[in-house]
Amino acid sequence: MFRWLIVVVLALVLMSGLTAWLRRFGFGRLPGDFEFRAFGRHWQLPISSTLVLSMIAALVARFI
Repeated sequence: MFRWLIVVVLALVLMSGLTAWLRRFGFGRLPGDFEFRAFGRHWQLPISSTLVLSMIAALVARFI
């Protein structure tokens, strides 16, 4: 259980750090990715980008 928590936290930190780089390739702008402004902040909900990246990660894990 503790290992999975560490893996999830590391994945979230990695993805947040790579957000600007991934936007150049279209991630974060796919249909199903929501951006809105609320309470004076800019919010992003990249639902479809998350699904695409997790499918890619699953394929890489299967081959490793």
